[in-house]
Amino acid sequence: MKKSLIALAVLGALASAASAQTSTTIYGLVDAGIVSERGGPAGNVTKLTSGVQNGSRLGFKGNEDLGGGLSAKFLLEAGFNVDTGTSGQGGTLFGRQAYVGLGGNWGNLLFGRQYTPLHTALDQVDPFGTGLAGNIENLIPGGTGPTGVRMNNTIKYTTPEWSGFAGELAYGFGEVPGDNKANRQWGAAVGYVNGPAVVKLVHHRTENATGTDDARNSMIGGKWDFGVAAAHIAFQRDQGFGTVDNRDYMVGVSAPVGPGKVLASYVRRDDRSALNADAHQWALGYTHAVSKRTNFYTSYARITNKNGAAFTVGNATEAGTGDKAFNVGVRHLF
Repeated sequence: MKKSLIALAVLGALASAASAQTSTTIYGLVDAGIVSERGGPAGNVTKLTSGVQNGSRLGFKGNEDLGGGLSAKFLLEAGFNVDTGTSGQGGTLFGRQAYVGLGGNWGNLLFGRQYTPLHTALDQVDPFGTGLAGNIENLIPGGTGPTGVRMNNTIKYTTPEWSGFAGELAYGFGEVPGDNKANRQWGAAVGYVNGPAVVKLVHHRTENATGTDDARNSMIGGKWDFGVAAAHIAFQRDQGFGTVDNRDYMVGVSAPVGPGKVLASYVRRDDRSALNADAHQWALGYTHAVSKRTNFYTSYARITNKNGAAFTVGNATEAGTGDKAFNVGVRHLF
């Protein structure tokens, strides 16, 4: 009897230790809002939309301590449309992100579907956080190719942080038989995030489906929080895929007002090609926190297109249909 009790105690201790070394978290975000779009070629539309400020999602992430400072980690994140109950990202099961990898004092090495370093950087410097009607990516791309701001079949390495400095390198296999260049993507970023300062320098490159042309995006941006308000700025150059040659600019501000925050930005796309198809966007927004996990939001943006440009005002999950949009809604994190 005594031996049995000792054995049970040992097993219990081992189980407790194993549990302490392994963690899995279920998390999510539900976002729904009313969106009114104006100026589209098919006419105006008012609708209920999912994922206006941020895409609605259900995620699973885990970490296992392997010893010696090494850990295994994974993340599976499914997007969904709360207005219809359907899956997002074209019905892909874990269309937002899906990766597995290793981490340690040397950084993280991750394999799977992941965000481009360019999108991550734009999200950090955009006062609207690449969401709402003021989304910077309405005019400044956070990625190119069929997967947009995400990269499939990707190996990504992120460095540890050194006094605020960190970097990342991502390579996405094109996986076209007989042509290693076709559909291939790669991106790199270095940045400094410390206290009130954020500075990002990024380059992204995408090969076309035949490996005969490429698109190149280079961005430098930053944010400085003065306390009473934060200044946001970004410059990006887009080249390739035919005659594309753009200079993109963003200046913005965000300011706390009680439990809320006022957001504003101006984005300009300067087309240097023979088309001279310029565009610029003005945006104003406000978010109001009612708890640590729930907030209300509203925003308005307007794009002026020139010489045949046809950019539209979208949000975190939609490209939009017109050159003007207003939205109001609620977001809850769990």
